[in-house]
Amino acid sequence: MPLLAALVVQASPAWTLQTSRVTARLRGVSAVSEKVVWASGAGGTVIRTEDGGRTWARLPVPDAAELDFRDIDALDERTAWILSIGPGDASRIYKTADAGATWTLQFRNEDPQAFFDAMAFRDARTGFAFSDSVEGRFVVLRTDDGGARWARIPAERFPPALPGEGAYAASGSNVAVRGGRVWIATTASRVLHSGDGGASWTVAQTPLATGKAAGIFSIAFADDENGIVVGGDYTQERAAVDNAAITRDGGRTWTLVRGLSGYRSAVAWVPGLARTLVAVGPAGTDVSRDEGRTWESIEGPGFHAIAFAPHAPTGWAVGEAGRIGRLILPAERPDGKW
Repeated sequence: MPLLAALVVQASPAWTLQTSRVTARLRGVSAVSEKVVWASGAGGTVIRTEDGGRTWARLPVPDAAELDFRDIDALDERTAWILSIGPGDASRIYKTADAGATWTLQFRNEDPQAFFDAMAFRDARTGFAFSDSVEGRFVVLRTDDGGARWARIPAERFPPALPGEGAYAASGSNVAVRGGRVWIATTASRVLHSGDGGASWTVAQTPLATGKAAGIFSIAFADDENGIVVGGDYTQERAAVDNAAITRDGGRTWTLVRGLSGYRSAVAWVPGLARTLVAVGPAGTDVSRDEGRTWESIEGPGFHAIAFAPHAPTGWAVGEAGRIGRLILPAERPDGKW
């Protein structure tokens, strides 16, 4: 009897919810492999998994119960930085080098007018942290020793800030770093850019909408030239008005794209799928398979932040009440379907 060929049908992407064992709002997530993922949020919450999310362990940070860790950047299985937001000394940066068993306070903000929103690391030594502007000047810190010392980049290197210009501390993803290039997305829907590691800076206006609750919430680059910003108005979660733009020239110019199904607080390129992007927000998820030109929705709950494992199309997103979801994207078929 001849063998029958099996027809394999790839399912559309779908979220698999995981049990975090915490109830805090989570806004930071960083994946270092398909097994090890870190997440952070309100109430001094930091959690970590070593088995792809089947189980999560809480990692206590001393004297941090009142802090809101909106950003977490993990370097590897044992090393990570967390940033808490807030005015004055509520803005802090901690580091662990032993998988969260102990934490070192590396930075405590002493400027009552500063309010740090996000950070990003290029490697084990060099990182940048961004605050809302103070007295019309941007506030950006740089470290070159893994966070042991943070120094403010001289304000005169930056263009002037617009009144009240800062960043939305929604997902820890409004700072992007690749090699010597740094991009910072602001509430005024502008993008600060340095091509020389922070020595000099320019600013570009994007076509995203701006307002009291609107602007850019997340920025991501696939390489030195191809990037995306997403955002919208966080008080209108299902509105999709001028809330995404792409660049093909490293951020010098930006082109508006449409198709997102609501306000989006985070966006990420998918490793292994060169043209694919995923954007999340409290009202849902969208995916693009053509570098952001067109989008389609993925069914499931809303999230605040998203991160993919390096070199694999497996991602995690975090949200309200300790919500965590895992998303595995299948390869695109020749007919353009999943």
